[in-house]
Amino acid sequence: MLRPEQYLRPEVARRVTRLDLRAKFIVEGFLAGLHDSPYRGFSLEFSEHRKYVAGDDPRRLDWTAWAKSDRLFVKTYQAETNLTAYLLVDASRSMAYASAGGEGSATPAQPPAEGMTKLAYATALAAALGYLLVSQHDAVGLGVVGAGLSKWIPPHASRRQLVRVLAELAQTPGEGQTHLGPALHAAARRAKRRGLVILLSDLLDDPEPVLEGIRHLAFKGHDVIVFQILDRLERDLDLEGPVILEDPETLLRVETEAEAIRSAYGARLASFVGRYEVGVREVGADFAAITTSTPFDEALSRFLHKRKRRF
Repeated sequence: MLRPEQYLRPEVARRVTRLDLRAKFIVEGFLAGLHDSPYRGFSLEFSEHRKYVAGDDPRRLDWTAWAKSDRLFVKTYQAETNLTAYLLVDASRSMAYASAGGEGSATPAQPPAEGMTKLAYATALAAALGYLLVSQHDAVGLGVVGAGLSKWIPPHASRRQLVRVLAELAQTPGEGQTHLGPALHAAARRAKRRGLVILLSDLLDDPEPVLEGIRHLAFKGHDVIVFQILDRLERDLDLEGPVILEDPETLLRVETEAEAIRSAYGARLASFVGRYEVGVREVGADFAAITTSTPFDEALSRFLHKRKRRF
């Protein structure tokens, strides 16, 4: 039987085809690892008691404390807040790529036979974040971005909202060319309440328009976390001999020798990622470059750190 923590590994989580269960298992694995963490108060465990006052939810009464003291106390939780969070998931065609997946389906609910597409990883992470947010009584909204802002679900704090978000994520295909800049500007205009914006994308687009969109979000008063999600093969170009490289959106192909371009490719990619990191941090936002093999708890911890700093 698998332990909860094992679902933090993408290769394990991808075996769970239902997105709601995948999110639940990832979160349970994450919370199971928080016992000795400074973030323990974020879990669903209470942090302290206070005296009961009229109007308090009776479901929070601690009957054990009452039995010992003959007085009524309610459990209070760290992170009892009204945080508003917006999940922005890139669903452009390049996000449907998985180096080990063959053809397979590009939808998150049906990953390829092997490996995990960038979209499937982003969707699983977004679903887990949504599960965490709603469990903490926070409001969560969703924007599907890529060629534009193709879908927008305004934020609410309810289990029904989580169902809406997960249903939309589960049927989001990876299609269309990437034009993140206009999509982020559109999201900034739609996100009326200031909150936490979490962008999940491979960022395979001209950095300057994308960074302008991120600046727009920051200017509107949002805290921003940017997760750049790449396939490990995209990052390392761990290939040998003659290869055919294909742009996943334009379908332009180049035949070359892997060894001949690996060094230059690595330098260009480092410069590309570095430009994003510098630009994102310049506006006070957080940036994390991860791959589809990164355990989910690393990304969730980054989100948690940002959330705790906000309050």
